[in-house]
Amino acid sequence: MTRLAQTLGLTELQTEIVHNVRTFVDKNVIPVAQDLEHADEYPQEIVDDMAAMGLFGLMIPEEYGGLGESLLTYALCVEELARGWMSVSGVINTHFITAYMIRQHGTDEQKQHFLPRMATGEVRGAFSMSEPDLGSDVAAIKTNAKRGADGDYTINGAKMWLTNGATSSLVAALVHTDEGQDKPHRNLTTFLIEKPAGFGEVLPGLIIPRKIDKMGYKGIDTTELIFDGFHAGADDILGGVAGRGFGHMMDGVEVGRVNVSARACGVALRAFELAIDYAQQRSTFGKPIAEHQAIAFSLAEMATKVEAAHLMMVNAARLKDSGERNDVAAGMTKYLCSEYCAEVTQASFRIHGGYGYSKEFEIERLMREAPFLLIGEGTSEIQKQIISKGLMREYRH
Repeated sequence: MTRLAQTLGLTELQTEIVHNVRTFVDKNVIPVAQDLEHADEYPQEIVDDMAAMGLFGLMIPEEYGGLGESLLTYALCVEELARGWMSVSGVINTHFITAYMIRQHGTDEQKQHFLPRMATGEVRGAFSMSEPDLGSDVAAIKTNAKRGADGDYTINGAKMWLTNGATSSLVAALVHTDEGQDKPHRNLTTFLIEKPAGFGEVLPGLIIPRKIDKMGYKGIDTTELIFDGFHAGADDILGGVAGRGFGHMMDGVEVGRVNVSARACGVALRAFELAIDYAQQRSTFGKPIAEHQAIAFSLAEMATKVEAAHLMMVNAARLKDSGERNDVAAGMTKYLCSEYCAEVTQASFRIHGGYGYSKEFEIERLMREAPFLLIGEGTSEIQKQIISKGLMREYRH
């Protein structure tokens, strides 16, 4: 058997890309991740290197300056980045979802305007669904855009939990527009808002108030976004037609769930690597703790979970690449990968004993990062809801 989390059937190009990212992570990310994370410092040098490698344009078509690669290739790269430091993968996650939504649903003008600059990392994307009182009920969005007599819109309201909210220069924001539809989700519209990076009132009526302090997922900015009479044109609507935003966002979140799954796989793999290394170095009762059955069995369980999660993630990515509906597969994958990641990380923490509680050891950071994956891109409970609805659809009598 080869090492864990190997992927069969890759092309030479895919193998080369993933290998290059893994080498980059080993040399440029893992050695500095601890210090940057504890300082809550944005990894600018790492981000610049990722842009030079073409990672911001990985799934953007070649005609727009990207690499035109598959979701699978992207997910495998994200797995490697998260293995080094989850925040680094988060820098490109919202960018990737925004670029994907423009690629799939944007007008020709929007594609021409944004995608070439997104491929180089000159324009970096964020996307925004959640609101302070919203939770998982996306259809109940309160931020509203009212259309004036001139056809333009005035937006008011507050959005929450924007990853890369301050460092991004493009936000895909889901807001309520009155389309006269009886179903709430048909009255939602995605606006593409180009803005300067930074905090404060970055444009008239558009405010990024502050960086939210978090338990983990450090180094990357998570913010609110406040609209206070912000003016947007009708040509800022993704796809050019109002009322289709819910479908746009769900398509983006679907690939985002594969992305979060890949991040969970990367964190779990790193937690396993740390545990098996430590278990062979630490000795008790005259032998390495890896030779004690309790630890050996724990390592076996961890490895099996890492492998199972990786295989499900690869399957979900390939299914989406094939054009097939993958809402159930993505939901199952995100649910299993995030839960297994939490379990593997905690098992690694226990193997480290008292040292796992020390900030000098990497597992302490992973213990604070893993919980985010249980809630990002929809909680485990939301995934179960999606899965059960899909099963009833397929197995209906």
